Amino acid sequence: MYLAENELKVFHNISLLYPLAGPKLRKGEAMGKLSPLKDAYIVVGGGKVKEIGTGDAYKRHGRAELISLEGALVLPGFIDSHTHLVHAGSRENEMRKKLAGVDYLDILKSGGGILATVRATRNASFQELYREAEGRLKNMLAFGVTAVEAKSGYGLDLETELKQLEVVRKLNQNLPQTLVPTFMGAHALPEGYQSRKDFLELMKRVLDAVKEGRLAHFVDIFCEEGVFSAEEAREFLGHAQAKGFGVKIHADEMNALGGAAIAAELGAVSAEHLLNSSEEDLRKLAESETVAVLLPLTSFYLNKNFAPARKLIDFGAAVAIASDYNPGSSPSENLQLAMQLAVLKMGLTPEEVLSAVTVNAAKASGLHSKGSLEPGMDADFVVLAARNLDYVFYRFGINLVREVYIGGKRVLRREP
Repeated sequence: MYLAENELKVFHNISLLYPLAGPKLRKGEAMGKLSPLKDAYIVVGGGKVKEIGTGDAYKRHGRAELISLEGALVLPGFIDSHTHLVHAGSRENEMRKKLAGVDYLDILKSGGGILATVRATRNASFQELYREAEGRLKNMLAFGVTAVEAKSGYGLDLETELKQLEVVRKLNQNLPQTLVPTFMGAHALPEGYQSRKDFLELMKRVLDAVKEGRLAHFVDIFCEEGVFSAEEAREFLGHAQAKGFGVKIHADEMNALGGAAIAAELGAVSAEHLLNSSEEDLRKLAESETVAVLLPLTSFYLNKNFAPARKLIDFGAAVAIASDYNPGSSPSENLQLAMQLAVLKMGLTPEEVLSAVTVNAAKASGLHSKGSLEPGMDADFVVLAARNLDYVFYRFGINLVREVYIGGKRVLRREP
């Protein structure tokens, strides 16, 4: 598309720009090999990056609108590649049980956990679910998140699963962020069901309705002891692939059931959690194109060990970091804190984490035009009150976002 000079915007006076140019999947040591630009600028037109460079070369675009970013650090928009965005209610009543050492799966068995949120979500109207999720998305935007993967899974029936995904669709239409819908009806065995086989057959019928309504890009399943077995996960995800869906898997969060290996075997777009995967399965994951999506806020909140991020990268895997926003095990929209924990508690470098929430998170979410700031990509970027990348991780627990741009349009400005 041809754009006249006066339709271009030039963002200049950038002290340091990390464009993340190059491969759209960064594996192993490539995650830490970035090439930042000093004294940089970005030329934007039609919502896309048209040019990046350094110095005053931008001045040749004499009729473009000039926007000074006042010596800030600029990064690609952050992508949260694992959330459970749409639900009703909260579960603060479970916090004291967790602090007392009651296991997450035991809370689920007693009718709490996911099942408590299912009851609340089934009883909520579309507008109630929309309003609550809209607030969460605005919180995420304030932390620099420009794209969000959003799972269903708090319905466990036809009506509510579709209602959750319809909420995601409406949010996608009305809010500036890009949302990626994932059907996760196989999240738990609902009350009233004794047979996992019968329930998964129901979820296959729900999947047909999801496909007919074009309501989801991906299908996910909770492969865990007491939830769904490795064989059930393999069969269900294979069925979803035959229907044309990409697949993801909640794998090896509490027990090593082989979920990571299943992800590699099926060519899943992502394997998520991975706290207890075997070394053999981690190596299989590293040999594949599947992204390992790690969730440090969940480990922090549940007081669990952190996923073996350093080992995965050393094996050559592609790692993403996400918030796992959900009402039970990660009730926080703060992806920046997840990034900081990945450095402070998981042994990643700031550069590796930046790859993990941009290009690799884009790959894990099927977002081919996002995750980097090179010509042809969406002009989604975050302006931070920092002059170098290390400062973002040094100043943990606060929000350093100054401005957020999506498609070259400013959608948020705040005073850090």
